[in-house]
Amino acid sequence: MRNLIIAGALALIAAPAFAETLKEVTSHGIILTVQGMDIDVTYTPDGKFTAMDGQVTGTWRIDGDKLCTTSSVDPNETCVAYPADKKSGDSFDLTGPQGTATIKIK
Repeated sequence: MRNLIIAGALALIAAPAFAETLKEVTSHGIILTVQGMDIDVTYTPDGKFTAMDGQVTGTWRIDGDKLCTTSSVDPNETCVAYPADKKSGDSFDLTGPQGTATIKIK
């Protein structure tokens, strides 16, 4: 029982850290680097995003530590977990269904 209470408390403490990373991502936007190509991604508060100078559009939502998106390239929703405690200027690698990419929060 004690372990369950500790696990629940840790989950509550950790949730804001993930939320802060995703707030930074969706507030500032990102540069997504895949196979040497930099892709500028901009998020809007109404749950939409654009990339590649508007050539790619889509929707986004936050689900815990995951950013879930659909796009004009892939209408299937994809959710990818983001690391905690990242802020504007930070870079990190993410692995999703399409492989690994480097993310830099603008």
